[in-house]
Amino acid sequence: MKNILFFALGFLFLGIGLAGIVVPLLPGVPFLLLASFCFAKGSKRVDRWFKSTSVYDKYVEGFRQNRGMTLKEKIRINLIADFFILCSVFFVDIFIIQFILVTLALVKHYYFIKKIKTIKTKNVEEHSS
Repeated sequence: MKNILFFALGFLFLGIGLAGIVVPLLPGVPFLLLASFCFAKGSKRVDRWFKSTSVYDKYVEGFRQNRGMTLKEKIRINLIADFFILCSVFFVDIFIIQFILVTLALVKHYYFIKKIKTIKTKNVEEHSS
């Protein structure tokens, strides 16, 4: 029963994580990390499958090994997110929604600057070889 729960949660978190790759305000990496944890607890076969995917290699493994993101990754993610947030602020005519969006953008920047370690590109290359 526990394995089925972890298996189901793994796919739920995987779905949310994949959505987070596309949706700027939804963080993808934490949900992909949770999916990886759940797959490891729920099914060795599914865990092996997930670890062999390009999603795992690109988003989970690098973050897990280095415990951070490169400056280039941080800038790319923030620029995409800020573009969509600004579009929403300009197209939504409700002040409280605009205020919430700007507040979320500021919180997002704080999180990326203060909470996620910035790693050098050289460190990423050392860990991946």
